[in-house]
Amino acid sequence: MNIPDDAFYGLLARAIQQRAGETLQRTLYHTLRNAILSGHLQPQSRLPGSRSMAQQLRLSRNTINAALEQLAIEGYLLRDRQGSQVATLPQATTMESSEPAEFRLPSYLADLPPGTRRDTPTLAFTPGTPAVNYFPLPLWRRLLDRVLREEGATLLGYGDSAGEASLRVAIARHLALSRGIDCDASQVVITEGAREGLNLCTQLLSERGQQAWIEDPGYFGARSAFISAGLPCQGLPVDDEGMIFPAAPAAAPRLIFTTPSHQFPLGSLMSAPRRLALLDYARSSDAWIIEDDYDSEFRYSGEPIPAMLGMVPNAPVVYLGTFSKTLFPSLRIGFMVMPKALAKSVQPAIHSLLRGGHRAEQRALAHFIEEGHYARHLASMRRLYRKRQAQLRAALAQELTCPHSVSAGEGGLHLTVKIPGIEDGIVAALARQYQLAPGALSHFYLNPAQGETGLVLGYGNTSASGFVAAIRILNRLIEQTRRVQG
Repeated sequence: MNIPDDAFYGLLARAIQQRAGETLQRTLYHTLRNAILSGHLQPQSRLPGSRSMAQQLRLSRNTINAALEQLAIEGYLLRDRQGSQVATLPQATTMESSEPAEFRLPSYLADLPPGTRRDTPTLAFTPGTPAVNYFPLPLWRRLLDRVLREEGATLLGYGDSAGEASLRVAIARHLALSRGIDCDASQVVITEGAREGLNLCTQLLSERGQQAWIEDPGYFGARSAFISAGLPCQGLPVDDEGMIFPAAPAAAPRLIFTTPSHQFPLGSLMSAPRRLALLDYARSSDAWIIEDDYDSEFRYSGEPIPAMLGMVPNAPVVYLGTFSKTLFPSLRIGFMVMPKALAKSVQPAIHSLLRGGHRAEQRALAHFIEEGHYARHLASMRRLYRKRQAQLRAALAQELTCPHSVSAGEGGLHLTVKIPGIEDGIVAALARQYQLAPGALSHFYLNPAQGETGLVLGYGNTSASGFVAAIRILNRLIEQTRRVQG
């Protein structure tokens, strides 16, 4: 052995005395392994016999042998009839004396938009968050209990990669009535929220290097999904009729992401002529439209707007939906609907890319929809959100003294307040000190420095009783930042 016996036994004895909650066997194992990795016990050093170690340390020989045997199994020791010898390990496996100064990460990560901070509990004015305290939790618990009681352990396996058949049937029926989409369960795939649906679209429909069109300003998640898939993004401006796409683009896109029923975050509704023109362009350019219908269930004036997927036969559209806005975010259940021919073509790939799961929740959600609870909950939430939006508008008119305009009011869970010339990122950051989390409008642009400024105010999760005080705080912060700028 390369170190004296006294030093060797002293090392083990100190470790045994200082062990905190570990078994003797694990303490010996960790101490010897660390000594080997650090080089204190050098390769080919022969350790004392287990009998001698047991006597010196006053431990059971079984304890000694168990620790040595584990080290041998993992390749740190070589054991034979002669005893235990330290194995020769590659130089790279030895422990470094200090941590590296920095880690080299993939370069594309620098192009990702800033992540959305999720607070618990959720702060007031957080965009896109529903009133979870109004969700009928006792009913949901009963449905889950019923599903588990009736089907028990059969739900503990993976299940169908495309999701539970009962939920896909329920979604297809609901979409036929509410969104004008004529589809069946074979065209529906259950995902872990709309974001997984986006990732799946990039995997199924595009190659690295192909171009993606996104709305500018628009949803962070689309940009993140496309950049992660190696798709360069071109931002297209938005007006009162939705996305403005060029008549003769320099390069045709492969994917076109849009929120036509309620553009995020500006709130415009894509007009029928522009929808039809975009459908025609996508078909002629061999492109796919990804229609994110994130909050169309909450429309407060006029009739529901039919989805683009249902406007023309065989539309080149993949429709994304989520229950995060209509029920509660932690449910993590979304869905995608594809044209029949595409659904048939990608079925083998779906089985390779996805794994089933959340089976009890999916079965419970199917009951929730089929038994009418979902429709009743949506009606109740529409009444609540319509009232909250009107109250937020009144609070803005009363308390916000700077020049501004309000948009995104036809539906959804947020209002966008355009406020020219403010440092909206600074205002949003300062607001967090007061438990407020508005979004900075400029940050939803590909180039925030060139975007419009303002605040995106989510009212879904915010009680109307706090609107006046909250807007008063935001107004004061806006004035403070303007004085600093001046």
